[in-house]
Amino acid sequence: MKKVFLGIGALFLLFVAGLVVLMTVDFNRLNKEAYYVHITTDGKVEEFKASNGEIWKSYWYEIPAYDENGKELTLKFSAHKNLRHDAYMKLYVKKETEVTSYDEVKFHELPKKVQELMKK
Repeated sequence: MKKVFLGIGALFLLFVAGLVVLMTVDFNRLNKEAYYVHITTDGKVEEFKASNGEIWKSYWYEIPAYDENGKELTLKFSAHKNLRHDAYMKLYVKKETEVTSYDEVKFHELPKKVQELMKK
């Protein structure tokens, strides 16, 4: 009987641990390449109308991005709001061009090589 309760307890702990991992790990950022951009213009607005009549907007950006070694790549990505002018963003990229997520970062948080390229 003890073995049954221990087995049930172990399964419960595994289930709870799995839930915690699913709730805390952002799979859109996990194992992605980081590229950095400087937002200087507004995004191009694209509107979508939902079936209930609600209007959704996406703001599209196509700008040069740099990896930590200074390699340049033009990336196209969207945001649900117009990003702040003069903001520095860290983009999470998979398959070389697919942006899965982004974060705003401070200039001093950029890699040194990227800082040099963005000062120009």
